[in-house]
Amino acid sequence: MTITTQDFKLLLSKEQIDSRIKEIAAEINHEYAGKEIVLVMVMKGAIYLTTDLMREITVPCILEYVKASSYGLGMVSGELTLQGIDNLSLQGKHVIIIDDIFDTGKTMTAIKEKLLLQQPASLKILVLLLKNRPRTITTIPDYVLFPIEDEFVIGYGLDYQEHYRGLPGVFTK
Repeated sequence: MTITTQDFKLLLSKEQIDSRIKEIAAEINHEYAGKEIVLVMVMKGAIYLTTDLMREITVPCILEYVKASSYGLGMVSGELTLQGIDNLSLQGKHVIIIDDIFDTGKTMTAIKEKLLLQQPASLKILVLLLKNRPRTITTIPDYVLFPIEDEFVIGYGLDYQEHYRGLPGVFTK
């Protein structure tokens, strides 16, 4: 199946995303005033969100990353693989996990559980998109830029078979 950008419509513009990032960054700056935070970016999808967010955060922060994959070559979730968590040193630190999308919640739950084993001082979750769908998990993001319906999306870090990440906004079918 070949997909072109003509098959998609704009869901969220870059301007909408930028505006919301400024709001969330202001919350983080207030909440973590006088503290240092560790941003743990979930690769590859959160790269644009993390970069833009870091430009707005004024409290000291350190960037780390983990790689999570559960989609493989299609649009259907598959087996989850996590890389890089064992290389982190988060004990006693204030941590914010940043991801592009909260879908089933299984990926974020797995990441959160593994990071909590390192005994951070605090751990929160920030996501660009929160899909409106039934879930069997209890993990929920602390910061959500945009709730969306349960639909396939691309752009602003979100991909289809490693393509379309660089689109400036978020698009849907």
